[in-house]
Amino acid sequence: QVQLVESGGGLVQSGGSLRLSCAASGTRFSANAMGWYRQAPGKQRELVAGITSDGTTNYADSVKGRFTISRDNAKNTVYLQMNSLKPDDTAVYYCNAAVRRGFSINNYWGQGTQVTVSS
Repeated sequence: QVQLVESGGGLVQSGGSLRLSCAASGTRFSANAMGWYRQAPGKQRELVAGITSDGTTNYADSVKGRFTISRDNAKNTVYLQMNSLKPDDTAVYYCNAAVRRGFSINNYWGQGTQVTVSS
């Protein structure tokens, strides 16, 4: 059973920083693409940043230059370093694991962690 546990959310002032962590278990972590998504009230869940098994990263335009996704395969953990935070970054942030099984990909989600940026 794949489990993802996020941590690191909280309340921060505009311009501040936070680092989110997502610890994975029950999967061969190094083989999975991982991602961070967020969902603000009344809005759809959106991709914030992704990282493939070989370390290739991609970012939403709104966070480029401010957020950095990274992974530590030895710790089965993916991180999201968030700098220069803005009130628009306020959302619940979810960790995602895309686990390949044969020819299909199963998506798993963490429980989410709240990030609130005050102006």
